[in-house]
Amino acid sequence: MRIGYLSTIYHTSFILKSGKFNFDENEETEWILFPTGPEMMNAFEKKKIDLGYIGLPPVMIGIEKGMKIKCVAGGHIEGSVMVTDESYKSYKDLGNLESVLNQFTGKTIGTPTRGSIHDVIIRSLISDKDISIKNYAWADFIPDAIFDGEIEAGVGTPSLATVTSKQFNSKIIIPSEKLWPYNPSYGIVVQEDMILNYGKFIISFLKAHENASNLIRSKPTIAAEIASKEIGVVDKEFVLETYKISPRYCSKIPQKYIKSTMDFIPILKELGYMNHDLKVEDIFDLKFIEETHKENAHY
Repeated sequence: MRIGYLSTIYHTSFILKSGKFNFDENEETEWILFPTGPEMMNAFEKKKIDLGYIGLPPVMIGIEKGMKIKCVAGGHIEGSVMVTDESYKSYKDLGNLESVLNQFTGKTIGTPTRGSIHDVIIRSLISDKDISIKNYAWADFIPDAIFDGEIEAGVGTPSLATVTSKQFNSKIIIPSEKLWPYNPSYGIVVQEDMILNYGKFIISFLKAHENASNLIRSKPTIAAEIASKEIGVVDKEFVLETYKISPRYCSKIPQKYIKSTMDFIPILKELGYMNHDLKVEDIFDLKFIEETHKENAHY
């Protein structure tokens, strides 16, 4: 099985790659790294991967264009934050998004590739404002761009906040729960033919994925130790700090997760990323997660 993953530290991919929780040992597994969700979607389209960790907006864009893929599990919610330097006032200072964003009139905010969940969220929030968006192929470029004055702020994963805090005197100006409440920051997506032919593998993978999600939520220090060793370029404290910024992990797909996903559709159409509506069943196949996660969601 070819599994696509991102450099996003809080995904369970790094824990599963480490071998901490095994899944279907009858299938060989190849892990393939991608810089952004839209790049992973290109691989899905070309049938270069079978399963992937990815934010839902790029998936929806692909499905609307005819791609045969489905989201079979969740993973995390509220995974987008906005960061900048200490000279700006935060949501905590001003009390609403409008006032925070108005500080950036005539300026530029950086975010990952067009069509990524972070790109969609920030574009939806500044659609009526004189604020420019600059997209980056790798989110890792955004902290340096803020420091160098190329952009005034960045929107990305909690890792962005951790990196910028290490590089210069930065802060989270809009926290994850305020940018887009309950947004589906990532899910587990598979090719539709896997649903028909590899149900056993999907079930096995989702059980391991939930175990890893539980570890991040209930024993973050242990999870951070495992992930940092697997990643190899950051220490345990860095991973642990990232976990804490947006600590809402689970594999379940509850109704609130679905509703938040569907709320992206009019925004995606308004931004020109999609032309038609989608139904819930176009995006999700819930039978596997309902079998492997019978209890309520842990988000």
